[in-house]
Amino acid sequence: MLTISQLAAYAGVTVRAVRHYHAKGLLPEPERDHSGYRRYGAAAVVELIRIRTLADAGVPLSRVRELLSAGDADFAVAVGDLDRRLRSEIRELQRHRERIARLAAGDSLALPPEAVAYVDRMRELGFPERVIEVERDSWILIAAQMPEAVADLMAIKQTQIDDEPLRRLYLDIGDLVDCGPDDPRLPALADRVAAFIEAAAAQGAGVEDEHPVSPALVELLDAAFLESFACAGRLLELLEERGWTGWTDIRRTTPAT
Repeated sequence: MLTISQLAAYAGVTVRAVRHYHAKGLLPEPERDHSGYRRYGAAAVVELIRIRTLADAGVPLSRVRELLSAGDADFAVAVGDLDRRLRSEIRELQRHRERIARLAAGDSLALPPEAVAYVDRMRELGFPERVIEVERDSWILIAAQMPEAVADLMAIKQTQIDDEPLRRLYLDIGDLVDCGPDDPRLPALADRVAAFIEAAAAQGAGVEDEHPVSPALVELLDAAFLESFACAGRLLELLEERGWTGWTDIRRTTPAT
């Protein structure tokens, strides 16, 4: 006859595990002998090994008793159910691993691949990191609200950023990220921005916007721009003086001549 320590050693578990199985009603707890010890026989070793085997296979303890008493057919069905559950858990864990990998990847957190490529291109072209962060966060907002439109919108942005005059304009705006509303460069910059908007409006006249941005998202993106650039409010005022209002969804305020 075995003590609880010997039983645990034979089955390859801890004494604490044996006591836990007793508490769960999985393994009968024998009466104490005249010396005050609980003694276990070979049947207890076999039963404990069966319990350990099921537990090691990922079977919840709540189902171990059911499987211990099941016939061959019922056991096969129960094991099949458990296998499907484990497969589902493995798939979910894999999704968690992919999310963790995106966390480690920095900019790819919450960003689709097209936007990540655009952010990487901005770095290659020397944009200030603060400007890149603002652009990244804006695209996180857009991707969350308009995921189906990101690929088309990013194709347009990639074309724009590879256009030398427009890229120079973007970079000059980025140079003002820490400048205040009284910066003397703002009026000239507003002239250039207005000229670009004018040319873009003429080129796109009569073309319907395939991916209109909702007013709520426009407001949110404009707010992010205003919060990120100290000079943003003044730049928008200067653009309005030149006949344009807004930033994300720029509209003409005066009739075209």
